[in-house]
Amino acid sequence: MLHFENDYSQVAHPAVLNELSAISTGSYPGYGSDTVCEQAKAKIRTACGKPDADVWFLVGGTQTNQVVIDAITPSYAGVVTVESGHPNVHEAGAIEYSGHKVLTLPHHNGLMDATELDEFCATFYADGNYEHMVFPGCVYVSQSSEYGTVYSKEHLRAIADVAHKYDMPLFVDGARLGYALTSTGCDMTLGDLADIADVFYIGGTKVGAMFGEAVVFTKHNTPRHFLTTIKQHGALLAKGFLLGAQFDALFTDDLYFRIARNANECADRIRKALQEKGYTLTFDAPTNQIFVTLDEPTRTHLEQHVLLGFTEKADDAHTVMRICTSWATTPEQTDQLIDLL
Repeated sequence: MLHFENDYSQVAHPAVLNELSAISTGSYPGYGSDTVCEQAKAKIRTACGKPDADVWFLVGGTQTNQVVIDAITPSYAGVVTVESGHPNVHEAGAIEYSGHKVLTLPHHNGLMDATELDEFCATFYADGNYEHMVFPGCVYVSQSSEYGTVYSKEHLRAIADVAHKYDMPLFVDGARLGYALTSTGCDMTLGDLADIADVFYIGGTKVGAMFGEAVVFTKHNTPRHFLTTIKQHGALLAKGFLLGAQFDALFTDDLYFRIARNANECADRIRKALQEKGYTLTFDAPTNQIFVTLDEPTRTHLEQHVLLGFTEKADDAHTVMRICTSWATTPEQTDQLIDLL
């Protein structure tokens, strides 16, 4: 079987495993207060162009979204995202479980529209009863989106401007950030993101790490007692040095972006082959996630040979499936899939 169902089905990049092996005989303080984590944080600060950024390591994406949103959102407020946003769809109500309602806007191929965000907030504050309602307290977007689409600098800055107009921080989920920033046509760098967002995270789990996400606050705006908030969510890893070691490897010699670019290059080849062979691409996306609308006989045939990701039913006769490349996808695997198509 070929594996194109996700970008986290392999353990970790060899450089990450080597780094973990290299520290395996050492002893380190707990909870991320160690030299390994400090070294990784310094490399991330350099990559962001923010020497005073505050960096924190957590284990997984849903955990990170829940911790950050809870920390930056007032107790009486919710988080504004698009209907397809991860907190609204595939996090099992984790945000509501922590006490914050998810407030949704329409998505446009997975992306938020800044004008619609402005209209949503203006309508809320124009309501004479808004004190009795759930306030919009922060804005959440993901880069890339759930459908593999990417925000431009101008687009994301417009969203940030609206968020700040209504005194809300902008939080950018970067579970697949490496794939977004190395995609064809993306005009944003990690430094640009650090300038625009109030807080974001650099995804490791889906980009070469065994597990781990790096949360970055860039505007001297880390919530008070953030470590305690992490602990309250059961998200403070005692062996924090395991996270630091992985990000130290990923941010050495540009590894994080080099392996992300590999996934995009493989995906570009597959997209081209799909178009040449007459398949229907569901979304025009430039990253490692490819969405294709398949009739049931074609889907049944393909799934005898390749594992794909289910996205949604298009109608009674068609299903939207996801083909997902990863940092570990090889040219040979890509060729095999193209031949199968």
